[in-house]
Amino acid sequence: MKNNLIPAIRLTLVCLVFFCGIYTLSVFGISKLVPDNMSFAKNNSGYYENVGQSFTADKYFNSRPSAVGYNAAGSGGSNKGPSNPDYLAEVQARIDTFLVHNPEIKKEDIPSDLVTASGSGLDPNISVQAALVQIPRIAKIRNLSEKDLELVVQKLTEKPLLGLFGTEKINVLKLNLAVDNL
Repeated sequence: MKNNLIPAIRLTLVCLVFFCGIYTLSVFGISKLVPDNMSFAKNNSGYYENVGQSFTADKYFNSRPSAVGYNAAGSGGSNKGPSNPDYLAEVQARIDTFLVHNPEIKKEDIPSDLVTASGSGLDPNISVQAALVQIPRIAKIRNLSEKDLELVVQKLTEKPLLGLFGTEKINVLKLNLAVDNL
Protein backbone atom coordinates (compact mmCIF):
# COMPACT_ATOMS: atom_id res chain seq x y z
CA MET A 1 0.00 0.00 0.00
CA LYS A 2 2.87 2.34 0.84
CA ASN A 3 4.28 1.72 -2.63
CA ASN A 4 1.09 3.11 -4.20
CA LEU A 5 0.21 5.86 -1.72
CA ILE A 6 3.46 7.88 -1.83
CA PRO A 7 3.56 8.15 -5.68
CA ALA A 8 -0.14 9.10 -5.71
CA ILE A 9 0.45 11.92 -3.19
CA ARG A 10 3.48 13.13 -5.18
CA LEU A 11 1.48 13.11 -8.42
CA THR A 12 -1.35 15.00 -6.70
CA LEU A 13 1.06 17.67 -5.44
CA VAL A 14 2.76 18.02 -8.85
CA CYS A 15 -0.63 18.35 -10.59
CA LEU A 16 -1.79 20.86 -7.99
CA VAL A 17 1.27 23.05 -8.50
CA PHE A 18 1.15 22.73 -12.27
CA PHE A 19 -2.59 23.29 -12.86
CA CYS A 20 -3.16 25.86 -10.12
CA GLY A 21 0.03 27.78 -10.68
CA ILE A 22 2.03 27.30 -13.86
CA TYR A 23 -0.84 26.51 -16.23
CA THR A 24 -3.07 29.29 -14.85
CA LEU A 25 -0.32 31.91 -15.16
CA SER A 26 0.51 30.71 -18.69
CA VAL A 27 -3.09 31.05 -19.88
CA PHE A 28 -3.36 34.45 -18.18
CA GLY A 29 -0.16 35.61 -19.89
CA ILE A 30 -1.34 34.46 -23.31
CA SER A 31 -4.70 36.20 -22.79
CA LYS A 32 -2.87 39.49 -22.26
CA LEU A 33 -1.11 39.10 -25.62
CA VAL A 34 -4.29 38.45 -27.63
CA PRO A 35 -6.23 41.51 -28.90
CA ASP A 36 -9.28 42.47 -26.87
CA ASN A 37 -12.40 41.33 -28.74
CA MET A 38 -14.81 42.80 -26.21
CA SER A 39 -14.30 46.42 -27.19
CA PHE A 40 -17.15 48.89 -27.39
CA ALA A 41 -17.55 51.29 -30.29
CA LYS A 42 -19.68 54.33 -29.70
CA ASN A 43 -21.58 56.43 -32.15
CA ASN A 44 -24.82 58.26 -31.39
CA SER A 45 -26.46 55.20 -29.89
CA GLY A 46 -23.54 52.82 -29.20
CA TYR A 47 -23.04 49.33 -30.61
CA TYR A 48 -20.89 46.38 -29.61
CA GLU A 49 -18.17 45.61 -32.13
CA ASN A 50 -18.05 41.91 -31.30
CA VAL A 51 -21.67 41.15 -32.19
CA GLY A 52 -22.96 41.04 -35.76
CA GLN A 53 -25.63 43.57 -36.69
CA SER A 54 -27.96 44.00 -39.61
CA PHE A 55 -27.10 46.73 -42.09
CA THR A 56 -29.74 46.79 -44.79
CA ALA A 57 -29.48 50.30 -46.23
CA ASP A 58 -27.64 50.35 -49.55
CA LYS A 59 -25.29 53.07 -48.28
CA TYR A 60 -23.77 50.60 -45.78
CA PHE A 61 -21.63 47.53 -46.15
CA ASN A 62 -23.76 44.45 -45.59
CA SER A 63 -22.75 42.19 -42.77
CA ARG A 64 -22.84 38.44 -42.70
CA PRO A 65 -26.37 36.96 -42.53
CA SER A 66 -27.51 35.72 -39.15
CA ALA A 67 -29.27 32.45 -38.41
CA VAL A 68 -30.60 33.97 -35.16
CA GLY A 69 -31.79 37.34 -36.47
CA TYR A 70 -28.80 39.15 -34.89
CA ASN A 71 -30.26 38.39 -31.45
CA ALA A 72 -27.27 38.35 -29.12
CA ALA A 73 -29.32 36.74 -26.34
CA GLY A 74 -28.70 33.37 -27.95
CA SER A 75 -26.32 32.41 -30.68
CA GLY A 76 -26.48 29.42 -32.95
CA GLY A 77 -26.42 28.18 -36.49
CA SER A 78 -29.32 26.95 -38.51
CA ASN A 79 -28.17 23.31 -38.18
CA LYS A 80 -29.20 22.73 -41.79
CA GLY A 81 -26.78 20.88 -44.02
CA PRO A 82 -25.62 22.05 -47.45
CA SER A 83 -28.03 19.67 -49.18
CA ASN A 84 -31.10 20.73 -47.19
CA PRO A 85 -33.68 22.20 -49.62
CA ASP A 86 -34.80 24.87 -47.12
CA TYR A 87 -31.21 25.96 -46.58
CA LEU A 88 -30.51 26.06 -50.31
CA ALA A 89 -33.64 28.17 -50.88
CA GLU A 90 -32.56 30.56 -48.12
CA VAL A 91 -29.09 30.97 -49.62
CA GLN A 92 -30.56 31.45 -53.11
CA ALA A 93 -32.87 34.16 -51.75
CA ARG A 94 -29.87 35.91 -50.21
CA ILE A 95 -28.01 35.68 -53.52
CA ASP A 96 -31.00 37.10 -55.41
CA THR A 97 -31.34 39.96 -52.91
CA PHE A 98 -27.64 40.75 -53.15
CA LEU A 99 -27.78 40.80 -56.96
CA VAL A 100 -30.77 43.16 -56.91
CA HIS A 101 -28.80 45.65 -54.80
CA ASN A 102 -25.51 45.04 -56.63
CA PRO A 103 -26.48 44.54 -60.30
CA GLU A 104 -22.92 45.01 -61.58
CA ILE A 105 -21.72 41.91 -59.69
CA LYS A 106 -21.88 38.43 -61.22
CA LYS A 107 -23.30 35.59 -59.16
CA GLU A 108 -20.01 33.71 -59.14
CA ASP A 109 -18.20 36.78 -57.72
CA ILE A 110 -20.32 36.90 -54.54
CA PRO A 111 -18.23 35.78 -51.55
CA SER A 112 -19.83 32.97 -49.58
CA ASP A 113 -19.73 34.92 -46.31
CA LEU A 114 -22.28 37.39 -47.70
CA VAL A 115 -24.89 34.67 -48.27
CA THR A 116 -24.20 32.11 -45.54
CA ALA A 117 -24.55 32.58 -41.80
CA SER A 118 -21.69 31.88 -39.43
CA GLY A 119 -21.77 29.08 -36.89
CA SER A 120 -22.77 31.46 -34.12
CA GLY A 121 -25.06 33.58 -36.28
CA LEU A 122 -23.44 36.69 -34.79
CA ASP A 123 -20.16 37.08 -36.67
CA PRO A 124 -19.33 40.81 -36.78
CA ASN A 125 -16.69 40.41 -39.50
CA ILE A 126 -16.65 39.90 -43.25
CA SER A 127 -13.82 38.96 -45.56
CA VAL A 128 -11.85 41.59 -47.42
CA GLN A 129 -13.32 40.24 -50.67
CA ALA A 130 -16.86 40.70 -49.27
CA ALA A 131 -16.08 44.34 -48.53
CA LEU A 132 -14.42 45.00 -51.89
CA VAL A 133 -17.32 43.56 -53.88
CA GLN A 134 -19.71 46.06 -52.22
CA ILE A 135 -17.59 49.16 -52.91
CA PRO A 136 -19.15 50.08 -56.30
CA ARG A 137 -22.66 50.22 -54.81
CA ILE A 138 -21.64 52.30 -51.81
CA ALA A 139 -19.44 54.65 -53.84
CA LYS A 140 -22.30 55.34 -56.25
CA ILE A 141 -24.89 55.99 -53.51
CA ARG A 142 -22.60 58.13 -51.34
CA ASN A 143 -20.93 59.94 -54.26
CA LEU A 144 -17.49 58.83 -53.07
CA SER A 145 -14.61 57.55 -55.11
CA GLU A 146 -14.05 53.82 -55.09
CA LYS A 147 -10.39 54.48 -54.33
CA ASP A 148 -11.30 56.30 -51.09
CA LEU A 149 -13.45 53.38 -49.98
CA GLU A 150 -10.70 50.90 -50.88
CA LEU A 151 -8.29 52.87 -48.68
CA VAL A 152 -10.74 52.68 -45.77
CA VAL A 153 -11.09 48.93 -46.31
CA GLN A 154 -7.29 48.52 -46.38
CA LYS A 155 -6.90 50.64 -43.24
CA LEU A 156 -9.48 48.62 -41.27
CA THR A 157 -8.37 45.17 -42.44
CA GLU A 158 -7.41 43.07 -39.44
CA LYS A 159 -4.50 40.74 -40.14
CA PRO A 160 -4.32 37.17 -38.80
CA LEU A 161 -3.01 36.79 -35.24
CA LEU A 162 0.79 36.57 -35.45
CA GLY A 163 0.38 36.36 -39.22
CA LEU A 164 -0.62 32.70 -38.85
CA PHE A 165 -3.92 32.16 -37.09
CA GLY A 166 -7.11 33.06 -38.94
CA THR A 167 -7.73 35.07 -42.07
CA GLU A 168 -7.86 38.74 -42.95
CA LYS A 169 -11.18 40.22 -41.89
CA ILE A 170 -12.98 43.51 -41.47
CA ASN A 171 -15.35 44.47 -38.69
CA VAL A 172 -18.49 45.71 -40.46
CA LEU A 173 -19.52 48.13 -37.73
CA LYS A 174 -16.11 49.84 -37.70
CA LEU A 175 -16.15 49.96 -41.49
CA ASN A 176 -19.61 51.54 -41.67
CA LEU A 177 -18.74 54.08 -38.97
CA ALA A 178 -15.57 55.02 -40.86
CA VAL A 179 -17.54 55.45 -44.10
CA ASP A 180 -20.07 57.63 -42.26
CA ASN A 181 -17.17 59.84 -41.14
CA LEU A 182 -15.84 60.37 -44.68
